Amino acid sequence: MSVGILPVVPMEDYFIGIEIGGTKTQAATVAPDGGIIERLRLQVDKQGGSKGILEQIRDSIEKLTIEGSPRGLGIGFGGPVDWRSGRIIKSHHIQGWDGFDLAGWIKDRVECPVRIDNDANVAALGEAAYGAGKGHSPLLYITLGSGVGGGLVVDGRIYHGAVPGEVEIGHVRLDRNGRIVEEACSGWAVDAKIRALADVRSSSKLCSMAGQYPGNEARHLVAALNDGDRLAWDILDEISDDLAFGVSHAVHLLHPAIVVLGGGLTKIGEQFRACVAEKLPNYLMDAFKPGPCVALSALKDDVVPVGAMALNRSEGIEKGFR
Repeated sequence: MSVGILPVVPMEDYFIGIEIGGTKTQAATVAPDGGIIERLRLQVDKQGGSKGILEQIRDSIEKLTIEGSPRGLGIGFGGPVDWRSGRIIKSHHIQGWDGFDLAGWIKDRVECPVRIDNDANVAALGEAAYGAGKGHSPLLYITLGSGVGGGLVVDGRIYHGAVPGEVEIGHVRLDRNGRIVEEACSGWAVDAKIRALADVRSSSKLCSMAGQYPGNEARHLVAALNDGDRLAWDILDEISDDLAFGVSHAVHLLHPAIVVLGGGLTKIGEQFRACVAEKLPNYLMDAFKPGPCVALSALKDDVVPVGAMALNRSEGIEKGFR
């Protein structure tokens, strides 16, 4: 457990924000200004399924409850959610979630308003309220991790299409053959790209590091880029171009004021952001150029817990969830 200490807040004036993903569960107590008071980060045991994650959530709520009940509890879930009822529609990563009434389960364990939404939607709200998108509307958030997801916030509220989802930019097609953004720009896609090139580009520092430390090969990109490795720069150029092309469709349809990039792949940093920002205008109609601002997530790993807190503050905590 890692702990961040804020200036003292009233003991009753806090929220709990929870992230449920395919590889990690994260829970935090969050102050009304978006600051993290305390956080818990736990790895997901896929063999344990949803039952194991529910046990983690139950234990986390008990540990994070400061005094009495929180003012609200929000959850960002990694998969399609019926945000009106708080029922999980499906998980693409963990067994046992399909159709589960997560809101009801939570409300049996804590007396406070509860709100649940897709994790990318929640992250978008967090960046709009407290992060890189503050003061910008509409905001398009894109998370580039084990998959690629998206969320749209307009005038401080999440845009919701018809259930079960919306703004699935990871499934936008890059060509008529069916190649999608997720197959080009997710962490697993970049890992596969590096592995495929390792044999034919053995002189590359990136391939050397990937061979020496296999698994999650994309993590070696930063060091290789800083070393001037040509292959690393070629891969960055290709990822950025594919992402910019995919984002251009969203820009033409939604015309966001800002595009915020988050997720593990953005740990490449400013080099990645700058490449996407440079390439995006190449795919935009002249009237939309130079296009929206492109920014990196300011909240980084805390974006979902902070956004989950913002769910309650932005849409009427006094009315409760159900």
